[in-house]
Amino acid sequence: MTTDPVEEPDAVPRDPLRPPDTVARLRRMGCLHQTRLSFVRALTRRMAREGWRIERDVFDIGADEVGHARYAVHTPQGRYSFVVFADRIDPQARTDRVIAEEWDYTFALVEGVPDDADMARLRANVPKQEAGRMCARDLVLSRGNKSARLFDHVVDALARGRQPALAQIAKVGYLMRTTAVYGNGKFGLADFDKLRRQGAFPQPFSAQMLTVFLAREFSLDLVEALARTRDPQRATRLLPELRRTLGVGNATGLGMAPFLVSHPQLLHRWQWARETAIARVKALPQAEPQTRRRFATLLHRACSYAQDWCTDDARQQRRVETLRQELATLCAELSPDGGDAALPEPHPWRRLCDMAAERFGVETQELLHSLILEPYPELVDELAEHMCAAEDERLQPGMRVDDLIALLETHYAWALAIDDRGADAATAYFWYRSEAKEEPRLGERCCESGADREMPLGIGVQVRRLYRELGALDAAQRREPVAALLLRRPEWRATVRRVQTLADQPYAEVRDNLLDADMVPVDLLRFKLSFFGASKFDPKSDRWTRITLFQGAPTAEDLADPAVDPDDWAFPVLPRDAE
Repeated sequence: MTTDPVEEPDAVPRDPLRPPDTVARLRRMGCLHQTRLSFVRALTRRMAREGWRIERDVFDIGADEVGHARYAVHTPQGRYSFVVFADRIDPQARTDRVIAEEWDYTFALVEGVPDDADMARLRANVPKQEAGRMCARDLVLSRGNKSARLFDHVVDALARGRQPALAQIAKVGYLMRTTAVYGNGKFGLADFDKLRRQGAFPQPFSAQMLTVFLAREFSLDLVEALARTRDPQRATRLLPELRRTLGVGNATGLGMAPFLVSHPQLLHRWQWARETAIARVKALPQAEPQTRRRFATLLHRACSYAQDWCTDDARQQRRVETLRQELATLCAELSPDGGDAALPEPHPWRRLCDMAAERFGVETQELLHSLILEPYPELVDELAEHMCAAEDERLQPGMRVDDLIALLETHYAWALAIDDRGADAATAYFWYRSEAKEEPRLGERCCESGADREMPLGIGVQVRRLYRELGALDAAQRREPVAALLLRRPEWRATVRRVQTLADQPYAEVRDNLLDADMVPVDLLRFKLSFFGASKFDPKSDRWTRITLFQGAPTAEDLADPAVDPDDWAFPVLPRDAE
């Protein structure tokens, strides 16, 4: 098998990048964790660095939990507003599914300060979500439901002058769970090209992540406000450490998965940035004593994080249990001062990761890759500025067919190994869009209808079939330009263009068959969510998962406090003495 070239220019010394045949496989992609490069981390760093201020302008929500609120976000690039509409809904209507039509709370992030006319427009459209229509001043549209397991418990505790039970917080981790966070031109919202060229959101998903951050801030303010309405005399506020511990939940399904296939150049940039950061740290010949101590502290925190990680999914629970055991082993070998033989010189981080690859499972390996980045903001953080891509695919009609065959053999060996002839398992699934919400779904080819509307996400199978057809050409046809081939077989245009475009972007493809019977879709979801900055992955099936965002992150109040480190919240743990 030919190895892809994975080198891109880098002025910083680094080890060779791990090959895409190692890192772009579903089994490993489904084990990634948050890093310094994750979008929530980059956002909170930027908010603190630039002195963003978040103020509550309006909070007109009473004991009946109905009303609206508005928050002002002051940035060096201008002012934004976060608008919330709260309603009471039938608890039976409260669902994680995207097909829901009612929610406890609906949100919009908009430019500037809405006047009365703007508020009337937002009030008429935001609660409708997909059924409403937004305008170019509106950046993000979202909605959320209160946590049935935790919200009322927290309000009740605060109203009695007590803090909520840590055991309850550990099981859930959030007061509110979002079910969709829309941006990038949907439903009339501003598109990403506008956001990245002007204003405060040049990075992918930064406006969406700010919306989630503000939803968290609203949920924290809301439980305290409701507690005061129940008992003004005894009610208390959440302790600051508990406010940080509570994040925002999210339920994510298959709608997220096709994004990785339809944005291959962005996928390459994300993986290239992460692998470059890891390679830079591994290349360091030494680790200073304070850095060793910092890593030891983080490792012991990760051990506690793994103990707090709860899931009912059998597959993920086995991974978590293995992670707990392996981290405990490593913690026992690495003293709290970081000064023993677990980090030998030279190149301690390289040797640590090599040892993990030999002794530990993939979940532990990738957690360690996240941990070794934490002490090195000077090597890692600037890579967050290189995680955009234009997705500009270009056909090269003059390329000879022989050269196209060589590209396939060089860069798609993983696809050429797929056996799709007479092997039903290789094409067991098909991806399609539902009629109800036009959301991606996964069908079983053997027993479900809809394959006639299949989305072209089986890149590996497509490439394998193209290669087989090219192999049947005679010598003269192989010397022809690709244009001649596509005049005869125009159905291959998209696949040929993709192969030609991505030849120098080795991390652009998920190097597994996304139609195979053994494919686990939730691995795709976890990969993307790790780049968002999710934690505590809790799959509810192989097709959707619950996660937590911003758990452990600074609050809006913390951003203005120089005593609070805005970037020290990787692998957050419960404050054991906060009750």
